[in-house]
Amino acid sequence: MPPMNHQLASVPLAATGHHAPLEIALPIIVVVVIAQMLFSRSRGRPAIAGEIVVRCSQGHVFRTIWSPLGSFASVRLGSARFQHCPVGHHWSLVRPVEDADLTDEDRRMLDERR
Repeated sequence: MPPMNHQLASVPLAATGHHAPLEIALPIIVVVVIAQMLFSRSRGRPAIAGEIVVRCSQGHVFRTIWSPLGSFASVRLGSARFQHCPVGHHWSLVRPVEDADLTDEDRRMLDERR
């Protein structure tokens, strides 16, 4: 048996290609998911997934399904998402819009699209 290289003993798990044991990884994943859900609820957004109003970078307002845990239809970039805008038929960064920030014109356009 070759002698143990003591320098490898201090290398983090990710650098060695090994994974953390399930007993460590699972509680961390659960805590992160719960924290994300609580953060979303504190901002008035759905905890799991729900429909919210967003505005694209070109100013179009529309409803979309928003999940704090991720999406198959968009790329998450912090508080924004890169996804298709059905109003302007383009790909764009979209951000959630608070109800108080909607203009009367925004509300009229949203009602027309229902």
